[in-house]
Amino acid sequence: MRETETIPIMISQFFKKHFPICPYQFSFILLCPLRSLFLSPRTLAKRLEIREDSTVLEVGPGPGYYSVPLARQLPHGKLVLADIQPQMLAQAKKRLAKRGQTNVDYYQCDGSQFDLPDNHFDAIFLITVFGEVQHQQEYMTEFFRLMKPGGILSISEIAIGDPHITPINNVQELATHAGFTVDKIYGSRWNYTANFRKPR
Repeated sequence: MRETETIPIMISQFFKKHFPICPYQFSFILLCPLRSLFLSPRTLAKRLEIREDSTVLEVGPGPGYYSVPLARQLPHGKLVLADIQPQMLAQAKKRLAKRGQTNVDYYQCDGSQFDLPDNHFDAIFLITVFGEVQHQQEYMTEFFRLMKPGGILSISEIAIGDPHITPINNVQELATHAGFTVDKIYGSRWNYTANFRKPR
């Protein structure tokens, strides 16, 4: 293996070992406007196929970079933010409140299960988060339970600057094992949005 290939792998392994999740102290990185160059909030909303009255779950919102514009797309709906770090949820709540978004609920998850109702969400999405999930198959099973029949699970990964990226083949295998079907794949192998649908 060439040195130019080895160094990024070593960096990725270091971060996975010492920073298994993005610490809330680094949340300012997640507010970088350059994120829109790879996945803009407008593009995200289109890929989620949400309606004005949809109920949407965002897992791992960080300080709410995508949460604010998405909440605005749901004037008659509800956005639920779930994060394992209460500090991240507090930052997101402050950011959304400052912008007058009241159609948002906040939920601290425990890393394996969600104390939320069955068949409840029209869409569930994660952006550069799934690679930080320790119990990925358990999460997939929970997402299937939480999703309404016909709903969309959307997982986006961006290789640039993210040492926790999960290869798309791994995501597809986990999703289909949980009962989802592959709906649409956008982007490339290492910069993608993978949409899965719960059968009706």
